[in-house]
Amino acid sequence: MFDDDFARLFRSLTRQSGNLFQVSSNDDELTQRLLGNVKTRYARHRIDETIRELVKEIAQSLIWLGTAYYFLHDDLEHGDVHVVSFSSTGVVRFFGTHIQWVPKRTKRHWDRDDEEISREIRILDSAKVMHFEMPRPIKRMLSAQNRTLTVLDQHQFRATDFHSQATHENPNPTNHFDFRVWSDTQEGALYRATRGTGWNGRKYDSSKRSDFFDCHRLIRFRRNQLMLRDDILRQLSVELSRVGRGYNAEYAVEISGTEELASVEQLNDLEARLSREDVSFAEVVDYCYKR
Repeated sequence: MFDDDFARLFRSLTRQSGNLFQVSSNDDELTQRLLGNVKTRYARHRIDETIRELVKEIAQSLIWLGTAYYFLHDDLEHGDVHVVSFSSTGVVRFFGTHIQWVPKRTKRHWDRDDEEISREIRILDSAKVMHFEMPRPIKRMLSAQNRTLTVLDQHQFRATDFHSQATHENPNPTNHFDFRVWSDTQEGALYRATRGTGWNGRKYDSSKRSDFFDCHRLIRFRRNQLMLRDDILRQLSVELSRVGRGYNAEYAVEISGTEELASVEQLNDLEARLSREDVSFAEVVDYCYKR
């Protein structure tokens, strides 16, 4: 559940009137070629929407796998460049060279027998590979959190193990196990494990939490998401600039969020105002969920 929640970097349910991203480049035509032909998971979009979908896909890969890879394919017939993702499984970098191990697989054909393809070791053109990694501070934070969450998941429904077993001599045994203490202990462990990320574990009805607690957690969780979003935009700028120099030696592009998007600075200000009791809980919730 955490992975799904954390990957939702863009919260607004309504479409913003302006652009979400500012794209600055010394070669707009090349930028259009690179971003205009990105194949995201579902379809092609205008550049602003393409960047949004691309950032979402990269975030999901980073959260689930810790890394994400894309490759530039040159369409010589049409003069286009296609940016497509590929699995990071079996990919290693050795002295600046990307090597991909592809296991044995079956290629199915509708007009003839299936084809068995043997395993391969591919040397990838590093000049056309874009590589994204999870930022180290977030990676360490998630690693520490997920160790505890894994244990909690394993024992989430173990409370039933403490039911006293009925016997012929005692068909209605007395159970002295306090299930409320069990639930409180698990909830406390969850909140301690997620203190860094601010995730609430999808618990919205606990009477033990105050509105201040929920709002501070919500701000912290949203801030971590925005820090990941901004780092992906930074990496995307760096990687596009690097691979673009294969077409223009002086090429550079920088992608950043516009005022249409929530920002870390605004969240910091919102948290400071909340600490001074200068902002309502409703305003905090609306800002975090609608931007």
